[in-house]
Amino acid sequence: MTPQLATRYVFTLTVRIGEVTSAGEIGHGVRRIIPILGGEVRGEGVNGTVCAFGADFQIIRPSELIELEAKYAFETDDGAVVYVENTGIRFGPVGLLQKLKRGEPVDPKLIYFRTVPKFETGAEKYRWLMENLFIGSAARHADCVVIDVHQVL
Repeated sequence: MTPQLATRYVFTLTVRIGEVTSAGEIGHGVRRIIPILGGEVRGEGVNGTVCAFGADFQIIRPSELIELEAKYAFETDDGAVVYVENTGIRFGPVGLLQKLKRGEPVDPKLIYFRTVPKFETGAEKYRWLMENLFIGSAARHADCVVIDVHQVL
């Protein structure tokens, strides 16, 4: 029998975002680029600041399914730099997704927003981030994205 899957909460990423830039319809959806302006990381063993660079590169499919690919980094309170590649999807009722696009508040429970973050760092203390898989449950707000990151056990 294979091992049972379980998860363990690790930390929360609060990523501040800037204004959306659209490259327009690219043949299979609308390409959007959203700059990452900073933020914070808070958890039991990982705390720090999201660096003010990077972006979320999105494609909005005709069905309004949004494919996300964010690339950025954070620096821990003890000076380690951790690179993040976070892919995922966001989907829900079209009317609610359109409200989110306009920056209007939407109850996060009504939107499916999940990510798969991957981490890279040379800091020995945080190498475990590269040796495990993680899943994120996220919520989009007008000026930030909040992601609860869970380690897959």
